Amino acid sequence: MIRKQAIGMAILAAVLFGTSAPLSKLLLEQIPPLLMAALLYLGAGLGMLAVNAGRLLGKRQLLEARLTKRERPAVVGMVLLDSAAPIFLMLGLKLTTAESVALLNNFEIVATSLIALVFFREAIGRRMWLAIFLITVASVLLSIGDIGQIRMMPGAVFVLLASICWGLENNLTR
Repeated sequence: MIRKQAIGMAILAAVLFGTSAPLSKLLLEQIPPLLMAALLYLGAGLGMLAVNAGRLLGKRQLLEARLTKRERPAVVGMVLLDSAAPIFLMLGLKLTTAESVALLNNFEIVATSLIALVFFREAIGRRMWLAIFLITVASVLLSIGDIGQIRMMPGAVFVLLASICWGLENNLTR
């Protein structure tokens, strides 16, 4: 039963993530990017509040260890990066297509992997190197406005900055 729940939750997360760029693009016609980013995280916070309320009502409270002084800088970094990333994402979404944003979001995999390699000596296998190469090539192709001028589109730059913020944040959770 727990495995089926986990699979269902994973599918739901994928559907919600996949629809977030097109729906956000529609909302950005009426809502400024900064407010939209705040609303996205408010929604995530309310969702987690509901999950924790369910745990408390079901008396399945998880005990969490307190943060140590050593962990605090990483947590501050995570908060700052997680604050900047959705702002960059919404600015990028305002300036480019939802389809490009959805594809450029995959650059988070590249950022996470390369940061882990450089700073944590994480091993990267052949298939991962191939994925990094393909995602990077696709991101470059999606980011160049006019191939003759080879100029990065501002919307794509913002989305790539968001992906890099999330890549850094992913590594700070170690």
